[in-house]
Amino acid sequence: MNKRSLRSARAPKRPVHPAKKPLTSRRDFLQRLTAGVCAAACLSDRTVTGSAQPPTGGTQATAVRFTKTESDVGSLFPFIRSQAVKSDFPLSFLNPKFKSYKTWKRQARSKLLELLHYAPPQCNPHPETVERIDKGNHIQEKIYFNTTPEIRVPAYLLIPKQGKLPAPAIVALHDHGGFYFWGKEKLVETDNEHPVLADFKKLYYGGRSLASELVRQGYVVLVTDMFYWGERRMLLDDDPPDWRERPNDIKAERIAAFNQRSGQSEQLVGRTIFSAGFTWAGVIFWDDVRSVDYLLTRSEVDKKRIGCVGLSVGGLRSCHLAALDDRIKAAAVVGWMASFPTQLRRHVRNTIGHTKLVPGLYRYMDYPDVASLAMPSALLVINGSRDGLFNLDGVHASFEKLAACYKKAGVADRFRARLYDTPHEFNLQMQEEAWEWLRHWM
Repeated sequence: MNKRSLRSARAPKRPVHPAKKPLTSRRDFLQRLTAGVCAAACLSDRTVTGSAQPPTGGTQATAVRFTKTESDVGSLFPFIRSQAVKSDFPLSFLNPKFKSYKTWKRQARSKLLELLHYAPPQCNPHPETVERIDKGNHIQEKIYFNTTPEIRVPAYLLIPKQGKLPAPAIVALHDHGGFYFWGKEKLVETDNEHPVLADFKKLYYGGRSLASELVRQGYVVLVTDMFYWGERRMLLDDDPPDWRERPNDIKAERIAAFNQRSGQSEQLVGRTIFSAGFTWAGVIFWDDVRSVDYLLTRSEVDKKRIGCVGLSVGGLRSCHLAALDDRIKAAAVVGWMASFPTQLRRHVRNTIGHTKLVPGLYRYMDYPDVASLAMPSALLVINGSRDGLFNLDGVHASFEKLAACYKKAGVADRFRARLYDTPHEFNLQMQEEAWEWLRHWM
């Protein structure tokens, strides 16, 4: 053996660095990719505070310090907050460049409509009345009508029997509530009302059916099923008959199971909608606008006196209906008002889901800016000081901003904000104030 061969035989082989090993299989590729991602993640999560004692291998390490953010999104919150609008929103009416609210509304409303990514063509509602019941002091119709060429919406129309027709009309907008099994029935008295539905009304509405209360006051009232609720709920191919048919004797635990499944599926439905290129909020808001189109076809309705009211997501819907449709002359928004930058730390979890998300909106307008698109129509906003869905500082800030917008527009008397010492609800005292407001302006 020559010297070169002897040296080669005795010398140990140098280890090949993992990053330089040839990729001979998909497994090698995935292992290397995973290692790189993990290393990057560790580095990005680490705050360097100085050298620590080296580990056994003698390699220098750095101490790790985690700063508490008190946020639902933890260590990601500082970056997310850094991307939010820092000062006033560029499309707020309070921006000094806007002098006339009419000019501002055209620009701001156009941006809101653009961000909805949903603009269905107008269509004939082709209404069909499938049931008409005399309820004593009013007539209750079960109807279906088109809001787009593809969407046919189930609704109740309540018509007063006493008083002069045509009468003022109210679009009553039901809530989310994590309760999907029924929609319009949350606001309307029905025969053989299920105890679970009755308990829900006691919790959030003081035991009342709001639409039935309003028709007794002389209004024509329209209540629709929101997309994903009631007759428009999501049913899967293998769902059992009780979920499909909603029999009166369905067990409470079966209703709870359906509501749980629907809540868990919201993210999938929302992602599917976004993947298709539109927004869930767009569907909801446009259905509500088209509901006004339908009301105007009814001879019983005074076309110059239309209002809207709702709790929670019904409040969100009431806000946006007034913001998008000048035919709304008065609106009551209950349990859904705040300045949304204050929501980011800990109040997004149960307020901004896929049903309500308008991507990019808060780069242009805060939520009270959107609400101020209702000007010069009358706007009542009611919140509860113990409503855990909203940051209380943000609620106060939204009230102040709305008041300033209405004052700048010269219609300060058409806005009122009230804060009740209550949780998330539309109780009897709140209802009395809302009904007084609607009577005054309609």
